[in-house]
Amino acid sequence: MPQKPSVWTGLDALGADRASVLAGRRVGVLCHPASVTADLTHVVDRLIQLGVQVLRLFGPEHGVRGEAQDMAGVEGGRDPRTGIPVTSLYGSAFESLTPTESDLDGIDVLVVDLQDIGSRFYTYVWTMGLAMKAAAAKRVAVVVLDRPNPLGGLAIEGGTVSCGYESFVGLGSVPVRHGLTIGEISRLIAAGMPWGTPPFDRPLDVDLTVVAMRGWRRDMTFDHTGLPWVLPSPNMPTLDTAFVYPGMCLVEGTNLSEGRGLTRPFEMVGAPFLDGDRLARDLAALELSGTRFRPLSFRPTFHKFGGQSCGGLQVHVTDRTTFRPHLTGLALLAAARAQAPDEFRWRTEPYEFISHPIAIDLLNGTDAIRLAIEAAATPGDAIGELAARFAPFEREFAERRRPALLY
Repeated sequence: MPQKPSVWTGLDALGADRASVLAGRRVGVLCHPASVTADLTHVVDRLIQLGVQVLRLFGPEHGVRGEAQDMAGVEGGRDPRTGIPVTSLYGSAFESLTPTESDLDGIDVLVVDLQDIGSRFYTYVWTMGLAMKAAAAKRVAVVVLDRPNPLGGLAIEGGTVSCGYESFVGLGSVPVRHGLTIGEISRLIAAGMPWGTPPFDRPLDVDLTVVAMRGWRRDMTFDHTGLPWVLPSPNMPTLDTAFVYPGMCLVEGTNLSEGRGLTRPFEMVGAPFLDGDRLARDLAALELSGTRFRPLSFRPTFHKFGGQSCGGLQVHVTDRTTFRPHLTGLALLAAARAQAPDEFRWRTEPYEFISHPIAIDLLNGTDAIRLAIEAAATPGDAIGELAARFAPFEREFAERRRPALLY
């Protein structure tokens, strides 16, 4: 028998006794495939069951039904299941990420129900933020249905986003691993980030309601909730993937394969020019906490090095409480670069609609981390310096986020 959930999502709470917040109002819904109840009913179907008038759907990256791959533009149209008009918030230009004034015509309230992953790189929170800003300008209310941070709500890791390095993988000054739920991030955005960068450095005049979860605690990871895991994007198949993502997503800023085209993306990393055994030994020598590295060979079916044999490794998390995914990802990049300095490259192609700064600097929110890796004599030297660099902001953010916390 399936485990009875110990946590109610905001959607489950809405269906139980909070539907009055939408009574008599014309609704738009920002959602994706993981926007489901504990019994796997999609948010749109649940709202219709509750008698809510749903006028329009808004799709983030990958689309309302999650069919598109990363950085693939998505068209609007009509939802094939319900026939409701769909506005895509991920097209071919940065401007497509924000609803237009006409997109919000006739809508009284925008419902946001998105399963986030707990990393600054994951774009759904920034889609929500841009939609909140557009809703505020149009005088449309926003209701966020909260969901668990799969990585838990305690650990904080990584640095800030510096001015000039804002992008769709970092539109606000939060750490790479922030320990917030999407509802808490909406409160942070609404209040403004006075220590941050545009576009969320000032308070929003927005009518915001967060329908909180019930039963969630900050020490809970997703597997403690009893809720079903539904892929929130095509390359996020498991909770294991989510745990390594705050570090392994950095591979997107290089010419290494991050494992797209495999069954365990982000957990498997490599390239034709890498020796996986040597890479695993070099990383093991750094004694990174909570993880082990298994050398392997793989052949992606698509994306980088599609059809080619790659040497590399799989990241196995052995202790989630001590594992530092972001630092581990940086260590992997430093070790790969040290092993193959002539073949390793930072990605220079446009990334999330931006050509400059380059992708790795957008992901890191600064060029200082890349420069530290390049200047270090050894990967160990680089990781020691970076861990010390991040610590002050991690402590500072832990205090600054307190007013936004709901649990």
